[in-house]
Amino acid sequence: MIAAVSALGMTAAVGGCGGAGSGEVTLKLVAADYGDSDANSSQKYWDKLVEEYEKANPDVKVDVSVYSWNDVDRKVKEMVAAGDAPDIAQIGAYADYVAKDALYPADELLSIPTQADFVAQLADAGEVRRTQYGMPFAASTRLLFFNRKLFTEAGLTPPTTWSELAADAAVLKEEGVKYPYALPLGPEEAQAEAMQWLLSGGDGYTSAVGTYGIDSPQNIQTFTWLKDELVDKGLTGPVAPGKLNRADAFAAFARGEVGMLNGHPTLMKTAVANGVDVGMVPMPGKESSTRSAMGVADWMMAFRKNGHRSEAGAFLDFVYDEKNVLAFSREYDLLPVTTSASRTMSTAAQDKDLAPFLEELPSAQLYPVGKTSWAQVSADIKERIGTAFAANGNPATVLTELQTQANSADNEKEDAE
Repeated sequence: MIAAVSALGMTAAVGGCGGAGSGEVTLKLVAADYGDSDANSSQKYWDKLVEEYEKANPDVKVDVSVYSWNDVDRKVKEMVAAGDAPDIAQIGAYADYVAKDALYPADELLSIPTQADFVAQLADAGEVRRTQYGMPFAASTRLLFFNRKLFTEAGLTPPTTWSELAADAAVLKEEGVKYPYALPLGPEEAQAEAMQWLLSGGDGYTSAVGTYGIDSPQNIQTFTWLKDELVDKGLTGPVAPGKLNRADAFAAFARGEVGMLNGHPTLMKTAVANGVDVGMVPMPGKESSTRSAMGVADWMMAFRKNGHRSEAGAFLDFVYDEKNVLAFSREYDLLPVTTSASRTMSTAAQDKDLAPFLEELPSAQLYPVGKTSWAQVSADIKERIGTAFAANGNPATVLTELQTQANSADNEKEDAE
């Protein structure tokens, strides 16, 4: 969900109890890097936080290893497979480890006030079979970004419906805008753009009872409209949607080459720094603005392997203290995952730019991360969904194929469990 850059650091030495009689415990924490340079790497955030915690808790040491988003999930998977699971991991998915009975439930780790403080929508997404294992750590929502300068020059107002979006895109094309509407369905993060459009059409990846419904009639109608009215009419720019990655689309928006696209808080900061006058509105829907925005969360989890339940839980209580949640969210332009920090941010003048995203969070729809098959299904969507919008592509055929693959992945995971 959230872009990050280079790997920092190597795996920490194996933690464990200290010398005989010392009572000292070393917690191993593996975390993702949200920074875009050495100056704001997540390693610096964690080092400062750990220093403060260790000063107040001299019998606990915390060794932190930070990796880029390209590497961190794989690194934890390899550590677990080698029998060297970290005590705590902050990564992109948790459900596979629940299926292996490798994680502590949140209520065995956190104090009652800490667990109760999570934003309800995010806490629910961290549940498997009504028990919370995934603890949300960072969140974002998506809005439709538009370039105010390009819209003003073309005499346009931001769209609230699909037909208005298509009409605006047609005018922007006539005005010579390179990407009237940027549609990044390349393999980097196609599952996000696809989900936002499915939500705008009134459906999503799963049904009301939690089964996959990728090829529902509503979803087919949504993608058929998107292909017929935007892609085939040349309103999505010079790069085919299936070959346009999110990072490239965001970079083009920051250069002033995009009229509209779905964006998150980090893009807002980058675009403004480049002199783009950014406007933001809820994603247009078929008949009116979308009721549910797409939300993305990253996850904290604690592994049973080393038996450090009480030490890990006490440290996580500290991690989720309001001042620490706010510090992280403000450093990386993300949304806080606790109600207390959200309440503070919603009224703080310094956070006014994040207010529109924060307003979307309570009703945001997240990926079906509680399904152990989601990692495979997400990978399949990244690989295949862009082909629906090729010149000879067929949205109904591609969605049906993805549904078949999703059912197969779901059945395999259920059998394994």
